[in-house]
Amino acid sequence: MKLNFTKIANDLPVTVPFVGPESQERENAFSFSARLGANESVFGPSKKVMNAIKGKAEEIWQYGDPESFGLLQKLSEFYNLPRDNFIVGEGIDGLLGNLVRLFIGPGDEVISSLGAYPTFKYHVDGFGGNISLVPYNNYYEDLDALMIAVKKIRAKILYLSNPDNPMGTFHSKEHIQDFIDNIPDDTILCLDEAYSDFVNKDELASINVEQENVIRFRTFSKAYGLAGLRVGYGIGNKKMIKAFNKVRNHFGVNKLGQIAAEAALGDQDHLNTVLKKVDQSKKDIAVLFQRFGFTSLSSRTNFVPINSGGDGKLAAKLMSRLIQEKIFVRMPSVSPLNSFIRITAGNHNDLVVLDHAMNKIIREI
Repeated sequence: MKLNFTKIANDLPVTVPFVGPESQERENAFSFSARLGANESVFGPSKKVMNAIKGKAEEIWQYGDPESFGLLQKLSEFYNLPRDNFIVGEGIDGLLGNLVRLFIGPGDEVISSLGAYPTFKYHVDGFGGNISLVPYNNYYEDLDALMIAVKKIRAKILYLSNPDNPMGTFHSKEHIQDFIDNIPDDTILCLDEAYSDFVNKDELASINVEQENVIRFRTFSKAYGLAGLRVGYGIGNKKMIKAFNKVRNHFGVNKLGQIAAEAALGDQDHLNTVLKKVDQSKKDIAVLFQRFGFTSLSSRTNFVPINSGGDGKLAAKLMSRLIQEKIFVRMPSVSPLNSFIRITAGNHNDLVVLDHAMNKIIREI
């Protein structure tokens, strides 16, 4: 039998945007002592979230609400915006796939940054779009160059993350607002704000749901500690949001994910506690690596980019050695970003393990 894939699928490589820690554990026949590479929250969800999950655990034989009504209502109240300005999905990854499916067909032009979050490109490739990648400028996504590229090729979507992944840098609300104001009407600005909870709300550009060509994605995977439940959401114009119901997986967000996200949103005290722990951990990580002669970037996320002081080969060697010491870390994929490794904020025990490993590695080097 011949498998008659579509032309797009037939031409695609078999790839996964990320190599998970579980794959590395299977390959190396060990378990990681510290998991500091996926930007999860090691500080976990709140007790209110755990109690909500436990209280509904016996109901997992039921499908989740295909409309995510309760969660949409909580988001509406939290942001003081109508429910129909929100869409819920299987993390930002799932929502990115739906956005691309809505607007991109074979040959359509898309703009992103070279080295930016790879899942977006993964989806664009999967629907046959042409993606042009603009280099970073001093480890920031280059707003001026992105705007020039969008206008030059009349791209249908422009993807921008702020705070940035993978470098943790952050553009001010004034710069982002100016960028939003100058996006061509026929270009969709996809503003990925997965790490926005780590920035004070008054530092973020205002949400204007009247603007039809801007959609902002946020998540419960990072600061709220729900990465394993896969719950993200989009904020945008009613016309844009309504279109997602044409293509989304209506049972994609599971019942416990919806329940947990509602409880998480209602426990801002826990969120603020986590933010303080993350901030302290990032300071401790920067100091730890500074002792060994490494510099770091100021990050507005829950991870610290550590400069290896060399090229991608040196950073890859350092990452490989940390993995051998049972510490899961990651690094950006392209030059010059790949001169860095990335360390997620960890708890005290994580940093003790990291410190011990770095002492051993530096002695060997």
